Amino acid sequence: MVEWILVGAAILPLVAAVSAKAGGSQFDNHEPRAWLAHQSGWRARAHAAQKNTFEALPLFYAAVLFALYKGVDTDVIVQWGCIWLGLRLAYIWIYIKDWALTRSIVWGLSFIVSIFILFL
Repeated sequence: MVEWILVGAAILPLVAAVSAKAGGSQFDNHEPRAWLAHQSGWRARAHAAQKNTFEALPLFYAAVLFALYKGVDTDVIVQWGCIWLGLRLAYIWIYIKDWALTRSIVWGLSFIVSIFILFL
């Protein structure tokens, strides 16, 4: 089950990317980065959420792998991994909706969960 937590974490940036690009006017898949650079509003925020989610992955992955290395019960890792996934999915939604303070709080909670997993 831990494998699915890691796969789910890897998919989260794609959720934000699809949100930023889906149905976009004159989307150019030959130069998606240039197209995204000219977006504003919720599309720009979805793109920023994608980048931030990629930035959060190394710590989360390291924490999960270190917990496995230490022999932490996989059920506990999965439980906290699911909490992290839920927070990060909420983070993407909140970022797109432009709820800045809530976004920062959810970001902080997901960071704390990663640190908690690291020290299990």
